[in-house]
Amino acid sequence: MLTGELRSKIDQVWNAFWAGGIANPLEVIEQITYLLFMRGLDEMQTREENKANTLGKPMDRRVFPEGNDPRGMPYDKLRWSRFQNEAPAPMFTIVSEHVFPFLREMAEDGSSHAEHMKGARFTIPTPALLSKVVDLLAVIPLDDRDTKGDLYEYMLGKIASAGQNGQFRTPRHIIKLMVEMTAPTPKDIICDPASGTCGFLVAAGEYLRAHHPGIFRDAAQRRHFHQFMFHGYDFDQTMLRIGSMNMQLHGIEAPDIRYKDSLAQDHVGDADAYSLILANPPFAGSLDYETTAADLLSIVKTKKTELLFMALFLKLLKPGGRAAVIVPDGVLFGSSKAHKAIRRMLVEDHKLDAIVKLPSGVFKPYAGVSTAIVFFTKTNSGGTNHVWFYDVQADGLSLDDKRQMLVSEDKFGSVPTASLSADEHAKNNLPDVLARWQDKDGAERERPRTAQSFCVPQADIVAADYDLSINRYREVTHEATEHRPPKEIVAELLLLEEEISAGLRELEGML
Repeated sequence: MLTGELRSKIDQVWNAFWAGGIANPLEVIEQITYLLFMRGLDEMQTREENKANTLGKPMDRRVFPEGNDPRGMPYDKLRWSRFQNEAPAPMFTIVSEHVFPFLREMAEDGSSHAEHMKGARFTIPTPALLSKVVDLLAVIPLDDRDTKGDLYEYMLGKIASAGQNGQFRTPRHIIKLMVEMTAPTPKDIICDPASGTCGFLVAAGEYLRAHHPGIFRDAAQRRHFHQFMFHGYDFDQTMLRIGSMNMQLHGIEAPDIRYKDSLAQDHVGDADAYSLILANPPFAGSLDYETTAADLLSIVKTKKTELLFMALFLKLLKPGGRAAVIVPDGVLFGSSKAHKAIRRMLVEDHKLDAIVKLPSGVFKPYAGVSTAIVFFTKTNSGGTNHVWFYDVQADGLSLDDKRQMLVSEDKFGSVPTASLSADEHAKNNLPDVLARWQDKDGAERERPRTAQSFCVPQADIVAADYDLSINRYREVTHEATEHRPPKEIVAELLLLEEEISAGLRELEGML
């Protein structure tokens, strides 16, 4: 947890950028990422030097070569510890004309992070701003992994609060809920095909550190964790840089974070490769058949991105692999042939485990869309018995654009450090979601369908033509029906209208 003093220092860095004329939060994060990477490279070289001096041997790895760069500057002067002591004007020259070309040329290093630096652009406009930001970052302690990770997460949170760029970031407490429910293991191979800032992969790594600390005492498991466990795709180079830095600052040394247009490129090398998928992909609407991967169209013939992503998850998972993915509500009850085909596959060909409906305000202020988390296991041979449903009505934050905390910090999230009263449960359902999920094959089977969570047998879902919306199966009292909020009715009607329109557009396309 960041102290108030550290938060204040980060806010000063952020405000310096804004005052200096850089108002795009993604650009601010990107420039800070470069500077943190420069500092990290210098610290890496210092560790190698100390090790070599202690052992009396030559350095195993030299980040900054001996001699001069192609532009005549000694490589040693490109180190953070050297240029941070320069006056603003020469510092600006060194960073803009020497350090950034050096970063772009580091791709042959072989690490994913160096690879993403190929497109590094220096956009800090003045020597004064660069000097101020370097001075501010220099006093932030980066020795502790938890502090580094929390620092970066705090800055990433500013993307969400900035508005239009918030779609890149799933709320951290929702990510943690999904990770807790899927409980990653040391043997897992984890993928997020729309990784963005790598929030899901980072949270999975933190879960493993907390629940399986023994992996770092076993050489093979430690190597698997750092090099083979985590995989993320994105087609936005800025997101790749930010996500890769997020992983590095959380102590994951060589994750596979790479460029890939997940819906457009075939998945020959990634089919049946992963044991766990955690994702909240962007749902932009529709793609042309010509620009969509043929192997996805072979699973479901559709142009709708939310359905293509579901086909992608099924393609990427190995048999026995599991997934927790966020989908728009339309996936659960859409009436098109493709919608029904995906749901039928989940229920009949694989094992559909659960549907956790989220309140529509979870992604505010930048989106008010209704969503749900779908949990399933790829089996290729069925296995759906009962499907567990939970209707989350509160996630600990207000569901308006302000998203203010409704409970204290120790009672927030899915694993609070203090127990919640009944009144507090009404403000934060997430601990109850996790507790009841763990009993979904036990007492939850007996819960009435008037409850907040309940199980539905496969036969009932088949009889309902594979409709997976919770309202299809919920039983309500007469009083509850009379007092049903008008907003809820309007929201359902709007969704229905959207589905009808989408169906008509799809029909027009076929004609």
